[in-house]
Amino acid sequence: MRVRPERLNATVAWLFMAGSACFVVGSVPAYLDAIGGWADGVTYVVGSLFFTSASYGQLVQAQSPATTEVDEVTQDRPAPVRLLGWAPHDRSWLAAAVQFPGTVFFNISTVAALTHNATAAETDRYVWRPDLFGSVLFLVSSALAVLAVSDRFFRVQPQSFPWRIAWLNMTGSVLFMASALASYVVPSTDAVLGARLAVAGTFWGAACFLVGAALMLPAWRRAVTSAAAATPP
Repeated sequence: MRVRPERLNATVAWLFMAGSACFVVGSVPAYLDAIGGWADGVTYVVGSLFFTSASYGQLVQAQSPATTEVDEVTQDRPAPVRLLGWAPHDRSWLAAAVQFPGTVFFNISTVAALTHNATAAETDRYVWRPDLFGSVLFLVSSALAVLAVSDRFFRVQPQSFPWRIAWLNMTGSVLFMASALASYVVPSTDAVLGARLAVAGTFWGAACFLVGAALMLPAWRRAVTSAAAATPP
């Protein structure tokens, strides 16, 4: 299979943006009040599917060097891709490989939230646990991504698009984790542990992912330009 590298990168970016936008909108109370709980749940399900599609595309990128090692000419030439790969010594690949199952857990949690009219214990089992597992994997993936773009975890590189994207995703992952913990349903009261934190964590976490995904487009252009400049005439 062959794809145009620039098109693959743009597709991944737009899918991540679409998924993030769904989570941002879905967490706005006014949106929930306007369309109702079921439709709001569908918004989250659709967003999680966008996330999973984008994550798999990013995994394909990470294991297909021909889709990223390009210049202004080769970015538009169809390049071979590996749909399955194994590169555990590559931190970028590890970050993508860990992120992908995390998005699948969000698929499970959002569908479960939409379909299960359950007790508190069942809600924690079917919805909260996969949500927590997904958030943990997002955190691990984000940490690996930071290490992939910097030789030290807390090294500040504000001029670097990859560094900014990695830390926006790290911030979003931390906020998603906070939201997941706050979403725990206390069995004795049938109430969410921290409703406001759960909503705020989802909204701001998704907003971070949205901005990070949007930065993938100028980051690609800068990388391509730099590669072209480094190529001898």
